[in-house]
Amino acid sequence: QVQLVESGGGLVQAGGSLRLSCAASGRTFSSYAMGWFRQAPGKEREFVAAISWSGGNTYYADSVKGRFTISRDNAKNTVYLQMNSLKPEDTAVYYCAADPHPTKVATLVDYWGQGTQVTVSS
Repeated sequence: QVQLVESGGGLVQAGGSLRLSCAASGRTFSSYAMGWFRQAPGKEREFVAAISWSGGNTYYADSVKGRFTISRDNAKNTVYLQMNSLKPEDTAVYYCAADPHPTKVATLVDYWGQGTQVTVSS
């Protein structure tokens, strides 16, 4: 069982930056791939970024590539999402995800956090 708690969301102007954190419980954190998804009002939950259990492999949606960076600290049981050059279309609830394998498919994710709101004003 893995419990995930996100933090770091908020309101930021376009062009600004935010860093999301996801703290995980459980001693098996380092054996899970971690990811971030987001869901805007009226839209389906979509993949943002993922990182392998070792941190050696990362994956990004085309819409955030070059602007967002996912990283993890297994000693702290925490995964991060650094978001730069934010755009109004990045506005959404951002969810942390844990799964044995990196996945871009929301329906395959084993564990979810409760979500944190990110709002980017123009």
